[in-house]
Amino acid sequence: MCVLGIESATSVASAAVAGDCGILAERMVLNKRTHSVNLLPMIKAVMEEAEIDRDKLAGIAVSGGPGSFTGLRIGMSTAKALAQVWNLPLVRISTLEALVYPLAGHGRLLCPVLNARKNEVYTALYDFTGSGMKVLAEPAALAPEALAERLLKIQKPVTFLGDGVQACRSLLEAGLKGLASFAPAAASFPRGGAVAGMGLKAIMEGRGMDPGDVRPEYIRVSEAEAVWLKKHATGGRDR
Repeated sequence: MCVLGIESATSVASAAVAGDCGILAERMVLNKRTHSVNLLPMIKAVMEEAEIDRDKLAGIAVSGGPGSFTGLRIGMSTAKALAQVWNLPLVRISTLEALVYPLAGHGRLLCPVLNARKNEVYTALYDFTGSGMKVLAEPAALAPEALAERLLKIQKPVTFLGDGVQACRSLLEAGLKGLASFAPAAASFPRGGAVAGMGLKAIMEGRGMDPGDVRPEYIRVSEAEAVWLKKHATGGRDR
């Protein structure tokens, strides 16, 4: 059984194929080209490198957010189109869970931190100190100061990772008073391999969905949607 994984929620685009023996092929790229340009060639490449045809796929997994609105839409539309054309189930994988997934067994609390703009980060809190992964705090968009304040109340060591860490590292270090540690820069972006691996487990457990029923998890509305809502909330009058 094999699953194709697609990741495009951040500035990195990634695609991978996972099988019963692990990751069969994976590609990641960070360049000036848009995900709409990068993804399909990468998907074609990993399928060829894994030496499997589409009829050998049991499903497709896609990073479903939170993350870049544009990136999520590109990845989701690509995954849904392929799943529909290939008649495959689709599974949405949390971008934050995909980010921490490679550090399973780390033995500490893990806090993913992705850049959400507007002086906020997308974050959650996961516990890997026991067997499996336990969600201690659901995904949210928070100011770094609010995140540090919440985590300080727990009074446990926390490891941070993600592309939003660099901008708020000093604040987190000061706010957590010695309880903060940081994963290497190589762990800053979610991987297509993680999405594919998590997707394989989901497909095996029968959690695959009809592509038309899968939606991104944005956490908050986009700037365009916020403007639209504000305009219509005031009866179309600018204030």
